[in-house]
Amino acid sequence: MWYLCVFYHRLLDYRRPEFESLADLFGAFGDKRSFDFNTQDKVLQWRLPKHHHPDSPFHFVHLPSEDVARNIANRSILVKGIYELWGEGNDFEELEEAVKSYPDERKLPYLESESTFKITVDSFGKVLSLQEQNERIQGLSYIPFKGRVNLKNPDHNFWLMETDENETNNGLPPVVKRRIFFGREIGGADRKLIPMYQLKTRNYLGPTAMDAEMAFLMANQAQAAPGKLVYDPFVGTGSILVSAAHFGAMTMGADIDIRVVRDGRGPDCNVWSNFKQYGLPMPIGLLRADNNLPPWRPGLKEVFDGIICDPPYGVRAGGRKSGGRKLLKGIVGPYTVPDDKRADHIPSTAAYTLVECVHDLLDLAARMLVMGGRLVFFYPVLREDGSVETHFPEHPCFKLVATSEQMLSSRYSRVLLTMVKTSLYTEVLALAARIKHLEFRENHLKWLENGNLHSSVFSPADAESGDSKVSKESKPKYRGKYV
Repeated sequence: MWYLCVFYHRLLDYRRPEFESLADLFGAFGDKRSFDFNTQDKVLQWRLPKHHHPDSPFHFVHLPSEDVARNIANRSILVKGIYELWGEGNDFEELEEAVKSYPDERKLPYLESESTFKITVDSFGKVLSLQEQNERIQGLSYIPFKGRVNLKNPDHNFWLMETDENETNNGLPPVVKRRIFFGREIGGADRKLIPMYQLKTRNYLGPTAMDAEMAFLMANQAQAAPGKLVYDPFVGTGSILVSAAHFGAMTMGADIDIRVVRDGRGPDCNVWSNFKQYGLPMPIGLLRADNNLPPWRPGLKEVFDGIICDPPYGVRAGGRKSGGRKLLKGIVGPYTVPDDKRADHIPSTAAYTLVECVHDLLDLAARMLVMGGRLVFFYPVLREDGSVETHFPEHPCFKLVATSEQMLSSRYSRVLLTMVKTSLYTEVLALAARIKHLEFRENHLKWLENGNLHSSVFSPADAESGDSKVSKESKPKYRGKYV
């Protein structure tokens, strides 16, 4: 059945990937146990209302059942609501005709005298006064509501939504003609999570802590759920694992900085206290581990259902791996720490480049994720001459199912990559992955020509002259934040 999905006008590239990940989680594509990841594609059917731009918050989506639609809407961060559409039109006369022609067997169960209802008027692109809202509600008198009005806790919520005609650049996606929708609400996002988990109220916070809204989006795309084990190899202060734990997943993390995972800022200000603050289950373990020298024993079977992380690719924080001065001076193997130094010893580290970090992350995920498990991580993108770098890391064990870009400046953005494990890890695939890694490394040597990624991102923009002018408007900018 087709449903009307209305998104919040935020993070436009993230809307469909999050929705489709949740649709897969809640069974929109059938039984996962019988799914062949190599031969079948999971694609939802989408279509736009008449005269609407692809960036419009209004979309039609085909879903197998109302239960699936409700589960997606109630779990999503960016879905404002999903509705059973009773009618639409360019004006109220056309809307009335459409609602009257909607099948009675679909309408009458929600109009009975024993039920309570509420009608909400909403608009996109303009503001309606209270008087205008009341006039629109009174104009729906042709719908035979028999129940009582209950504004606080109704049995059924109905929405009248309309868009404004905005062909001109008013900071919103263009709409050629006004469109009016009326429908029954199936479910909607719980945006109370965002202020509840906002970083400014967090007990233990670091300079690279993931924003709460983005952390929940990452957890949704990794399909965190009860009974699943989620791992973050660059755990830091645990922001991503907090969101996964909120959705019921078991969590586990690692970081190369032992001071972060063991000490924090005291007994009541550390990673553990963040979980205690929200009453969430504690991680099953926090390891001091180097992703370049993973601690897993050989032959260990796949254990993780999801790996979610924000790798230290060198913009806000540089990556580190085991090494340091002593190894660089000629010591081949790891040196032995004296027994009297073990309690407060901090191992030496060396710089960890982007290409190494990405290769190790993909190798870890290929070895440790279960079949159908998801790897969700951020990847940096540099813009040169107005173009976007689209050479994303690849691995023969994975299928890239979603890319969501977030622009951070005219020259730099980051892309959230979502990969699904489709093949078992073998030595043959490990060799093929090594070849892919060499191609990836060759493609990114230009990032190191004038220094590291940090200097490339924050260096002054090239002077605009002639044909070498750099485009700063490669994507449309709309009113609001983080679109």
